[in-house]
Amino acid sequence: MRLAEVVAVSEAVATTSARNAKRDAIAEVLTRLRPDEIAPAVGFLVGEPRQGRVGVGWATLQALPGGTGVDQPVIEVAELDDAISRLAATGGAGSARARADILGGLLARATTAESTFVRRLLMGELRQGALEGVMLTAIAKAAEVPETVVRRAAMLSGDVGHTAEVALTAGRDGLDAIGLTVFRPVQPMLASVADALDDAVDGEEPVSVEWKLDGARIQVHRQGDLVRVYTRNLNDVTDRLPEVVAVTRSLPAQELVLDGEVLGLDGDRPEAFQETMSRFGRDDPSTHRMHLRPFFFDVLRVDGTDLLDDPLSSRLGALDELAGVHAMPRLITADVDEAGRFVDATLAAGHEGVMVKDLASSYSAGRRGRAWRKLKPVHTFDLVVLAAEWGHGRRRGWLSNLHLGARDPNGGGFVMVGKTFKGLTDELLAWQTAAFLEREIGRDAHTVHVRPDLVVEIAIDGVQTSTRYEGGLALRFARVKRYRPDKPAAEADTIDALRALRPG
Repeated sequence: MRLAEVVAVSEAVATTSARNAKRDAIAEVLTRLRPDEIAPAVGFLVGEPRQGRVGVGWATLQALPGGTGVDQPVIEVAELDDAISRLAATGGAGSARARADILGGLLARATTAESTFVRRLLMGELRQGALEGVMLTAIAKAAEVPETVVRRAAMLSGDVGHTAEVALTAGRDGLDAIGLTVFRPVQPMLASVADALDDAVDGEEPVSVEWKLDGARIQVHRQGDLVRVYTRNLNDVTDRLPEVVAVTRSLPAQELVLDGEVLGLDGDRPEAFQETMSRFGRDDPSTHRMHLRPFFFDVLRVDGTDLLDDPLSSRLGALDELAGVHAMPRLITADVDEAGRFVDATLAAGHEGVMVKDLASSYSAGRRGRAWRKLKPVHTFDLVVLAAEWGHGRRRGWLSNLHLGARDPNGGGFVMVGKTFKGLTDELLAWQTAAFLEREIGRDAHTVHVRPDLVVEIAIDGVQTSTRYEGGLALRFARVKRYRPDKPAAEADTIDALRALRPG
């Protein structure tokens, strides 16, 4: 298939907010792809090449000629996929020139629309609205299989492109054959926000009330003595977390898939999130003073048996037998007052809140629903940095005032909801200035616009109606709590979640 056909679908999807129209447009083009084109094209349409980030920056793209002068499209989907693979494989001395040659040769044969598409794809700037959720519904329609089957397969494979290829070449039988496989991490189950404790604990049905740590999400796989540890982004960080490996090897099972968090401790008190995350960036963890401890809160597989579809109550029973003191502290109760005392004790211990979980729920990876609810004592939201303004006075030379965006679950991309420069230490100002310049996609005299992939946790007192920003609201007393390098922008909080806070 010609790349131009994928570009046309991307543009069509970007111009409509109707979810069904997006689905139908994508499904139609999926049915016309060759088997070897399916995974690459899906990656292009969701704005994430199957090769991941390939190290092409704004400066490289800016240095390439802007106009192409090509009228008729000739580039094939497979050609762009091959070029991205070659970019990913190019490194070392002279790699900048080699990458420019690869891109220059491709773009010289591209139409203007194709050139713009490729540049935005490589910069992570495609906001055409073909988010993963829409893509999964389109795959289901194109393959004529139930959406629930497609979602489960994507959850277990951890790869939407592969899921699409299986669905369109092997149908439901192929999708049903995709199972939980050790050392193939699955997308983590997510939680929605509870406004108050009695919103999550109804006084009738027992729930599991658990510590919510200010740590880093991990997924641990074991087969015999071989252990691998993955982040919530499904990146392998085994070599940086020897304590987690040692604990996992000590557990009484030969095959395991566990869900949990890792937390830095100073005695019994939790370290700051930034301290815990600093271990993920060190090549030699033995040089770090801090001890990391895993807390496991779910088990998905034990010795050849998948537990994903079992109720949480059964999974917790299995977890307690396996993990013992390494299981996340919890209280099973239906009583709001008893749950409240547990919350108070959790906060007194230095943790950020609690999770409240439905004991009848299965493990729905990659989904954010009411089966898991998170409760914190203040309003915090994970937003995306869209741009930053240069500072003044003692902040001169640093990028300071953040432009914050919430995720649009319908139209794709991010909706600006406010700005803040509060809560930023000198150390954080220096770090974010470097991080933003690495992500730069354009600038004017006062503002640097950045690739929207950096998530920041923002504390607010509430929201108010405002015509100043696209989302129709503005944040009240917003301040930075921390950055979330462990969290992808696709999991940032939505504009709908913020709108729900509006008075009246």
